[in-house]
Amino acid sequence: MKRRILPILTMALLVTAIPEAIAQIRIRDLQRNSGTTVSGIVRRIVGNEFILDDGTGQIIVDAGPRWYRQINLSEGERVTVVGEYDDYDFDAYRITRSNGQIIQIRNPEGPPPWAGDRGRRNRN
Repeated sequence: MKRRILPILTMALLVTAIPEAIAQIRIRDLQRNSGTTVSGIVRRIVGNEFILDDGTGQIIVDAGPRWYRQINLSEGERVTVVGEYDDYDFDAYRITRSNGQIIQIRNPEGPPPWAGDRGRRNRN
């Protein structure tokens, strides 16, 4: 009995101890979840939005308004993005470049900082 319970308890501890360890999802398999990770190559950039291609599909990644933070990515650059898919684009929380540099866009909890009072009203 103890031999069966130990592996289950070990897995439960690992899952709760590593909240950032989220499996990477292929773009074609995206569903509406917060904290999802996608990786790929930047194909086209318009302002702070860019098209990310992982070989299974492409998606528009929204990194917030340019006046809040400029992301300065380059076409052809490989990045990993943590964020949330919202049915037509992928809202970025954090972008990691292939050299390890992290671009923090926003926290996943609550409205984005650029929402102002609109975000506060929507929480009530």
